[in-house]
Parts: sequence; structure tokens; C-alpha cells
Amino acid sequence: MATKMVTSFRRSLSFPNPPSHNVPKPQKTLHVRSTSLPCRSHPIISQLRDEISELHSWSAAVSSSAWLCDGLRRLKIVHESLDDLLHLPQTRDTLRGGEYSDLIEKLLDDFLRFVDVYGMFQTLVLQLKEEYSAMQIAVRRKDDLKIVAHSKNLNKIAKKIGKLSSNLVSIGKLSIFSPAGESYDEEAELVEIVKDVLKVTVIVSNFLFGGISMSPAFRKQWCVGLSFGRKTKNVRVEGGIREFREINLENLRKKAEEEVKMVSKKMHETEDCILEIENSGERAFRSLINTRVSLLNVLTQ
Repeated sequence: MATKMVTSFRRSLSFPNPPSHNVPKPQKTLHVRSTSLPCRSHPIISQLRDEISELHSWSAAVSSSAWLCDGLRRLKIVHESLDDLLHLPQTRDTLRGGEYSDLIEKLLDDFLRFVDVYGMFQTLVLQLKEEYSAMQIAVRRKDDLKIVAHSKNLNKIAKKIGKLSSNLVSIGKLSIFSPAGESYDEEAELVEIVKDVLKVTVIVSNFLFGGISMSPAFRKQWCVGLSFGRKTKNVRVEGGIREFREINLENLRKKAEEEVKMVSKKMHETEDCILEIENSGERAFRSLINTRVSLLNVLTQ
């Protein structure tokens, strides 16, 4: 009986050895990065998709200052959601992998370009607002020379704003790939959602820059006899922001005092629209900065 006990005892000792050699394999499979990201049903992923879809629907609507500010507000919300996604430990662990270093660097470059462009826009829209305010004074005084001078300045500023779009052409060129041995999964989905965020950011930005630069209110012809009455009623939405197409300064010196007051009132309303766009742009600008900081923290923390 003692011998049998020893035999069974030796058999029980022989079992741990094979499993001990297999321990690293299950640990490795549990550590695959594709399982570390939020799955498709994660609330933040779903929320981002809904917000991006809403922005695409927004882009088909009517062009007005309120519409433009709403687009900037929605864009800010999208970047706040992306920022929340980037703060998830699972997301950070995945993106810290060596195979994603190029991706992070490209994203950092893209967001730096967004930040630079929106910083320039804030400076230009401030100049636009100040020049437009000075224009109002010239209109009230019926000072044709100053009106022409301010109009030329407005035209130059508007053109600079329009050219900002050219800085966004190369943004969003991200490659979707799967590290060796891994299939197209949640990691690829993460890259896709980031690409979608970049795309809608470019879309909203182009509407913002183009809407202002194409508005007749900031073209130099509007103060030298161009009428914005019946001719501009058929202007397409792409031709500028609605409120910036409703001012008629033709033959200002011949207008009665009451008419000049009406023009001044309309210009004051337009100035308020510019201020709203400036404030909405600043909030979107700050959300872009926060997103880039979060991306930078992925590498440094």
C-alpha cells in the first residue's frame, strides 16, 4: 500500500510540469491589444458615431450665422467625446503600443495643424470684427472714402480666411492596418472613428472659412455701386452666410437719413453675428487644443 501511495504521489507531481510551460501562452492571448479597447457597443464609441452622423446631416442645412455657430457647437461636442475616449485606460494602453507610434505622431501633426489654423482664424475674425465696426462709423457719416478703404481691408481679411482651408488638405490621411497576426477589429475601428472625426472637422472648417470669405458683405465691390437686392436672392448657399448678403450700400449719399439708420441697424446685427461666430470658433478652438493635449499625454504619461 505504501508503494501505491508513492506511485500515485509521483503521478500527482508529474502534472504541474507541462502546464508550467504553457503558462505564458494564455497570458499572451489575454494581453492582445484588440481586446483592450472599448467594444463596438461602448457608449463613447456609439455616442461619437451619432454625433458625427448629426454633423453630416447639419452640413446639408441652410447657411446662416446661427447654422454655422450650431455646427461649431456640434464640432466641439464631437471633440469632447473623442477626448473622453482618449482618456480611457484601455485606449491609452492600446495606443502606447510601439506599432502605433507612427499613427500617434500623424494624429499629433493633424491636430497641431487644426490648432494653428483655428488660432489664425481667431486672429483674422477679430480683425474682421474691428474693421466692420469701423465701417459702420463711416456708413453713419456717409464717408465714401473711408467706406472704400474699410471695404478693401475687409476683402483682404476675408480672402485670408478663405485661404485657411488650403492648410487642411493633407489632414486625415491615416492608414488602417492590423499588427502581425491580428485581424481587423476594435483597433481598426478606433482608427476609423478618429478618421471620421478628422473628416467632419475639415468639413465644418471649410464651411466656416468659405462661408465668411464668399460673403458679399466682405467683398470690396459692395461699397462701389453693387446692388444686393434682387440679384442676390438667387445666390446659392455656398455663396456665403445669409446675414452677410443682406446689406445694400448702393448710392449711400443719396439715401435719406432714415434709410441710413436702417442700414446701420442691419450692419449692427451683422456685427453681432460676427461676434457669435468668433465666440463659437474660440470654443471649438479650445476643444481642439484639449484633444491634442490628450493625444500627447498618451505618449508621455
